[in-house]
Amino acid sequence: MRRFTTISEFHEFRQLPKPQHPLLSVVDVGTVPPLTSAEPASLVFDFYCISIKRMRNVHMQYGQHSFDFNEGILSFMAPNQVFSLAVADKAEDVEKSGWVVYLHPDFLWNTPLAQTIQQYDFWDYSLREGLFLSAKEEEAILSLVFAIQREYASPIDQFSKPIIVSHLESLLQYADRFYHRQFLTREKANHEVLERLETLLQAYFNSPDLPERGLPTVHYVADCLHLSPKYLSNLLRVTTGQNTQQHIHARLIAKAKEKLSTTTRTVSEIAYELGFEHVPSFSKLFKTKTSQSPLEFRASFPS
Repeated sequence: MRRFTTISEFHEFRQLPKPQHPLLSVVDVGTVPPLTSAEPASLVFDFYCISIKRMRNVHMQYGQHSFDFNEGILSFMAPNQVFSLAVADKAEDVEKSGWVVYLHPDFLWNTPLAQTIQQYDFWDYSLREGLFLSAKEEEAILSLVFAIQREYASPIDQFSKPIIVSHLESLLQYADRFYHRQFLTREKANHEVLERLETLLQAYFNSPDLPERGLPTVHYVADCLHLSPKYLSNLLRVTTGQNTQQHIHARLIAKAKEKLSTTTRTVSEIAYELGFEHVPSFSKLFKTKTSQSPLEFRASFPS
């Protein structure tokens, strides 16, 4: 793994001109030299990366999943995210276009964006969950990138930083809006995810080794569905009104109700069978979700 602590260091590594600002860089993807066999297996930045680009025959490995840039997408990487690159056998086969903004956290020092930038969930999305832009959306994003690039290429003065930060804030807000649109418009894909989630949870809670496995976590579910936890929760929230944790709890309560109403097992036994280590935790969650204790729910059924 190779870590880049400064943007200048990464520019030198990728044979790019020295950045015009030590904490900010705007790069035309078409000017980046081809990758070589000397590229490290894994890369990690200590700075943010915002990219809008198309790259044919370039494949990226991010965590356990790979994807390509053949579609024009907007993607985000926060500091400390690990990724790797690989190219086609023939460098001349690579086609690339677009722009990348590299932003060091220190650039945002003493600005409101320094406090709010991490509130955008898409920093926690995986690269394969990039934002697929419509033509008008791409135009809006590119206009902001070009505005940042113009300021970046101009002599630095007291107005440079506030103007650039303002454009960055607008870009992030547009991205948030467009991601919400993507959750709404990709209805078929979203419902396929929902169906896979329900199948996964049903199998999990019917598993005979559930007591040993314990309750499923959001990270476990997201990993099984090959999605990042934040992306999955936001997709489900827009599609169903509930996040991933709420879906897990809904399936859990349904299973608990089934056991309470159809078996004579004690509340302690049922709690254990459902993966709880402590009975009070089960009883508290059940009452929070149903407004009844487990025993009150059971008593509502005729003996």
